Amino acid sequence: MARARVPLERALDSEEVRLRLGATSALGLIRDRRSRPALENRLADPDWHVRAQAAFALSRLPDRRSTLRLIDTLSRDGSALVRNSCAIALGRIGDRRAVPALERALDDESDRVRREAVIALERSSDPEAARKVRRFLRDPARRVRIAATVVLGLRRDRGSVRELLEYSERAGIWEKPALLVALGRIGSLDCGSTLARYADDPARWVRVCALHGLAEMGAPEAREVARAKLHDPAWAVRGAAALALGKVGTPADREEVARGLADPSAWVRRAAIYALGQLNARRHAPAIRRALGDADPEVQLAAIWAVGHLEHRPAVPQLTRWLETTPSRGAASRTTLAEGDGAVRLVSDAGERRYDALVQALGSIGAGTGDPAARAALRAAYARVPRSDMGRRVRLPSPLGPGDDPRSLRTLFVAGLRGSQDGARR
Repeated sequence: MARARVPLERALDSEEVRLRLGATSALGLIRDRRSRPALENRLADPDWHVRAQAAFALSRLPDRRSTLRLIDTLSRDGSALVRNSCAIALGRIGDRRAVPALERALDDESDRVRREAVIALERSSDPEAARKVRRFLRDPARRVRIAATVVLGLRRDRGSVRELLEYSERAGIWEKPALLVALGRIGSLDCGSTLARYADDPARWVRVCALHGLAEMGAPEAREVARAKLHDPAWAVRGAAALALGKVGTPADREEVARGLADPSAWVRRAAIYALGQLNARRHAPAIRRALGDADPEVQLAAIWAVGHLEHRPAVPQLTRWLETTPSRGAASRTTLAEGDGAVRLVSDAGERRYDALVQALGSIGAGTGDPAARAALRAAYARVPRSDMGRRVRLPSPLGPGDDPRSLRTLFVAGLRGSQDGARR
């Protein structure tokens, strides 16, 4: 890919618009920061398609040195799509010098630009971002209202609760999910009753987000509502209820949650496993171990996490066999119809997280029980891993899905092996 950079940059000077457009797009995909000056020059291209693609390409290799050129283009360009791409790029760069230009873009005639300006302000580290975007809860464009709701939730802006609750009374079906998640993140006491009411909404995705919001804020109503929704006709709602009980449930909920292990929906089985792990349901560890043989890779991944979290020693032989045959770099899973987070994904990335999950699980079992087989498996795997893989960041499973983890594969191994030694001494 690196060898393609120079000829693609030369193609940016072609008289053929389609060639310039294709080269601009390709450079964005390559993400080589050396192409930044060439892409910045295309912000002055006579064709708006190329200018828009150049700004979007710069968003893929965010660099503060591009801020001023993007600000200038955002302020002057006559194409709404070019301004839209500039706002996206400035948001990903997160340079506070862009705040005045983004504030002006909040009043752009294009709702696409207003939406991206709202999102970019949140990413700009502007401490006043929440206050500045509250008014957009009444924007005429739905996409802008949703963006403002997301920003207020991310900022956990308690000053907007009254306006968000008023908005909930007029919000449409496509606006409610983001609104309910935002109320859950803010988590003031007057949000709980609204979230509980929407847990009975006719739209299943609204019920899902109401459950997520109740669990996020730990509302007093959360446990009772989640228990009732374990029997919802929609698989997404049953899964969300199980995950909610993993956060707000008690040991008394374990048996009800465990019924989800036999649910026909893979998403519900996955959620039940994560919830049982969070509830420390060691009695159900054998059933979770059997889920290692589930046909769905996301369920398998949840089971790997749970048997490790529960320090279930009988799972060590299976985990060891998998660790011996799973690539350390993480191969992509087979294409599968995986239900997730209230939606449907066509491709699961469970295979890319499998190796890291196995290392984490064996390290947890070894640390907690002093199991010599778990420790031996980790040592053998550590010796097999290519040195080039050791520095990569790990991608670990969790009830909420994969997130950013600062640890490297090496530190994950070291932590597991040290913990195993400590566990053995105990």
